[in-house]
Amino acid sequence: MADSPTMMTVLRLLLLAVMLPALPAAADHVIVTGGPALRRWENLRVPADQHDRWWANFVRASTLRMAEIRTAYGREAPLVWMVFQPGYQTRGREDRKPYTQWITQLAADRRAKLIWFNSSAGFIQAMNARPRGSITTFDFFGHSNRHAFMFDYGNDIMAVSTAWFHESEIPRLKSSIFARNAYCKSWGCHTAESMSPIWKKHLGVPLEGARGPTNYVVVGQGKLPAVSGRWER
Repeated sequence: MADSPTMMTVLRLLLLAVMLPALPAAADHVIVTGGPALRRWENLRVPADQHDRWWANFVRASTLRMAEIRTAYGREAPLVWMVFQPGYQTRGREDRKPYTQWITQLAADRRAKLIWFNSSAGFIQAMNARPRGSITTFDFFGHSNRHAFMFDYGNDIMAVSTAWFHESEIPRLKSSIFARNAYCKSWGCHTAESMSPIWKKHLGVPLEGARGPTNYVVVGQGKLPAVSGRWER
């Protein structure tokens, strides 16, 4: 009879071990950052239609969001930063600045796990590699339209995207990577007009987005992008 408490402890530990795989391995906060346009193309457009005079619009917005997450979730909240590398390589060559090195340092300073990706397939692969149930928040900063995140815009070709994540590709993401009450938001233009409901249908969590265009001018003032319209889930 003296062994009964020990046996009960062993049984509890075995039960816990069986249950652990169903629990999330981590509570990740995923931030996805698209690339900027090249000035060689944008300077050919009328001023009202130009984008990305500052190379770091999306980068600065991402680091502002990181600070907000750490305030809300704690100083050790795990940050996963996925960045579209080609956009910063080409803009860096144009500006003769080491932007990819600077981004790497920004990630290190904030203890964020930096993941470079080069395509829609690379983005999907990086997302699906996250542990089951781990994505607690998801934010996208970059160009977009109502149907897609545009990782590239006005970089290879003026006013054209050559790398994107289209709403038709949403089913390729594993719904299991998201926490049950994950908060997801696109800070690009027009996402709520088509992409958001498709995201919710296939992934089971809402994607807050803009109904209308978004404005990154305020990012230089230390504020997250504003919407000329309304945010909608």
